[in-house]
Amino acid sequence: MRIALGSDHGGLNLKKEIILHLEKKGYEIKDFGTYTEDSCDYPDFALQVAESVVKKEFDFGILVCGTGIGISITANKVPGIRAALCSDTFSAHATREHNNANILALGERVVGKGLALDIVDTFLNAEFQGDRHQKRIDKITKIEEKYSK
Repeated sequence: MRIALGSDHGGLNLKKEIILHLEKKGYEIKDFGTYTEDSCDYPDFALQVAESVVKKEFDFGILVCGTGIGISITANKVPGIRAALCSDTFSAHATREHNNANILALGERVVGKGLALDIVDTFLNAEFQGDRHQKRIDKITKIEEKYSK
């Protein structure tokens, strides 16, 4: 499985922990940045990850900023992206199973390392259930199409 990752300075340390965790598990990863603690703008990294997921260069994306809010809002501006901000494992598996989320967003200042890694594992191991949920995804896609003109 190929995973795209990105963060701003507020999510850098947690992103580094996630990368180490995923590499130990054998995932193929690409870090789109940032690589330093210098102040930077989360939309720059959210866009790169979101575009790479939409183009199917990667199976999933993981984005981290201080709260996870700004970076998830940005990613969701890209048609075809369903980024979910998760702070617990129930939401992580539910968003994959019901919403077919393709990007996980986390807040470094919100969740600790141990919980964050559990959320990552839960998200990546859950599968979309389709059926009744697919019609809802189709409705989301129609909204995107309506406003992407």
